[in-house]
Amino acid sequence: MAAPAPADPDVVFQAVGVDLVRDDRLLLDRVSLTVRAGEQWALLGPNGAGKSTLLQVMATHAYPTRGHVDLLGHRLGSVDVFSLRPWIGHVSPHHRVDPQRTVREVVLTGVTGTIQLIQRRATSAAELCRAAELTELMGLRGRNDAPWRVLSQGERGRTLIARALMAQPRLLLLDEPAGGLDVAGREQLVASMDDLRQRLPGLATVLVTHHLEELPATTTHALLLRGGQTVAAGTVGDVLTTELASACFGHPLAVSKNAGRWAAVSAARPVARHEI
Repeated sequence: MAAPAPADPDVVFQAVGVDLVRDDRLLLDRVSLTVRAGEQWALLGPNGAGKSTLLQVMATHAYPTRGHVDLLGHRLGSVDVFSLRPWIGHVSPHHRVDPQRTVREVVLTGVTGTIQLIQRRATSAAELCRAAELTELMGLRGRNDAPWRVLSQGERGRTLIARALMAQPRLLLLDEPAGGLDVAGREQLVASMDDLRQRLPGLATVLVTHHLEELPATTTHALLLRGGQTVAAGTVGDVLTTELASACFGHPLAVSKNAGRWAAVSAARPVARHEI
């Protein structure tokens, strides 16, 4: 299948003045965003900010109520979304997997975008080779034959990313990929994401998280959402500041960066011992 030919091949996703109303609730309010090839976006905000809703729009699983969205040069609402979805890798924590399937088998389902391998469909040598390359890229060497049921949470997340990459997407969407991971699992995931940036420099990614500590050092841009509205959007150094992060999360925060990685701690006045 040939990729759709966008009007501007550098723009992978563009939302202009997007509102999304669901059950009489305004979940997105005049959100505008442009994601270009090779950019690594972080989508941050508190619970209920609209992050996952915007990601659903990017994945073509939700449509704006007002405003317009272009994906790979095609206007959402006037294009067959099934022709676009192979070019959008979407990693969701709600993805269902047969617990008996091995890492290799789960990754190979990314070729067809199905939950199970399709019976009577022969897997090509090229597909097996690509699956092996992607599992190694995601730090899963030696785990190809391990069944899903014995994998750690971090290994499962990295397996699903490898699966999403099988179809060679132009846009990779990651919905809280570090959720539920311990520190070691989080760091393995972040290292894999940094490796991915080096190996696939033209791939655009959008990563949803609540925590600055979960961002890879290769993050290039950030969007802060609060109450469905944009607090700030742009290059990561301009957006991830103490002032803007505090406004986004509704709490005084101190944002710092060390060795290319971000962190945020409370900047609220500590309670003196005699006040306790």
